[in-house]
Amino acid sequence: MRIRTTITMKSPQASQVAENVAISLSPDNLSGMSTEVAEGMATISFSTEKVTTLIATVDDLLMNAWIAEEVLEKVAK
Repeated sequence: MRIRTTITMKSPQASQVAENVAISLSPDNLSGMSTEVAEGMATISFSTEKVTTLIATVDDLLMNAWIAEEVLEKVAK
């Protein structure tokens, strides 16, 4: 059985933040992962067979997204 999930990032502060974060994370995408960007929103979708893999992947994505957002904010200053 495959478990599918989608993470959507939105940024009220700046329309480009979600897009830039998604682009910075995309090199780490595994096969079966996809990233779509549209108007201040980025969506990352993937599937896996194990719940533990899903949890670890979501954890990694969220931590890396937070770091990327922090870097982008510091660079923009």
